[in-house]
Amino acid sequence: MDQVLKTAEKISSMQIRGAGRIATAAAASLRDFSLGLRVQSLEEFNSEIKRAADVLVKTRPTAVSLSNAIRMVTKYQAGDLESARQAVIENADRFIENSRKAVERIGQIGSRRIRDGDTVLTHCNSQAALSVISTAHEAGKRVKVIATESRPRFQGITTIGMLDKIGVETELIVDSAVRSVMNEVDLVVVGADVITANGTLVNKIGTAQIALSAREARTSFMVAAETYKFSPKTILGELVTIEEREPEEVLPDISRYKHVKVRNPAFDVTPHQYIDLICTEAGAIPPEMSYLIIRERLGWELEEES
Repeated sequence: MDQVLKTAEKISSMQIRGAGRIATAAAASLRDFSLGLRVQSLEEFNSEIKRAADVLVKTRPTAVSLSNAIRMVTKYQAGDLESARQAVIENADRFIENSRKAVERIGQIGSRRIRDGDTVLTHCNSQAALSVISTAHEAGKRVKVIATESRPRFQGITTIGMLDKIGVETELIVDSAVRSVMNEVDLVVVGADVITANGTLVNKIGTAQIALSAREARTSFMVAAETYKFSPKTILGELVTIEEREPEEVLPDISRYKHVKVRNPAFDVTPHQYIDLICTEAGAIPPEMSYLIIRERLGWELEEES
């Protein structure tokens, strides 16, 4: 369990960040935990796997990628201990490989929306969004990127480092400069932490303001997201929990102030009406088709979520 607790701490403290990376780290953690688990019965094994899964899923309450990944890894039927162990290992390896392939496929599909000479704005640090940009760049298209700092954790610094490494011309802006540059932008590409049944996007704080600015400027707004970032529970009307993080992330010396409170929501909500397209490994869809992705691509019935 020590290894699971270490992974949980890294996810909680954002040493491991990004919805996709969180999901694959959790899958790998459960796989490794099952490999080293020394128990005498199938019942004990199932109990320990559930306990480890509960620890991981509580680390980031908003990221549906995390709970979906854990569900996929722990969804097995086995008649004996070793069969259960092998099922967890195979499920985890399959999830990690499928996640990698999904990002590549999203890049191939989404890059077709980028024209030669386009300026693309991105926010935070999304593997799927960067795959769209890098695939267009590798295809020989001249692409310029405007990246936000993405405060308070400055994920945008990671983004510009990755873009610089592959040779993409990039500008870094503070988050509040988005509206000032939006008329220079041809396409906004962002990732996703959660997509609901009606196509609403939950993503890094600041995304909703970018979408609003893009709508005002008539700039296309595209979400790049693996299908495991869609939330089955929203079919039943369950609301997405918006994680509030520690105030010290925003104001490190907050204790010196007697009458100041800091709000630090990690995510915000972008209405589906502000989204032109969601690019998944299953294809590019309008947000209104999100329900079908949940029912047909993920294959989870309503009774499983009740």
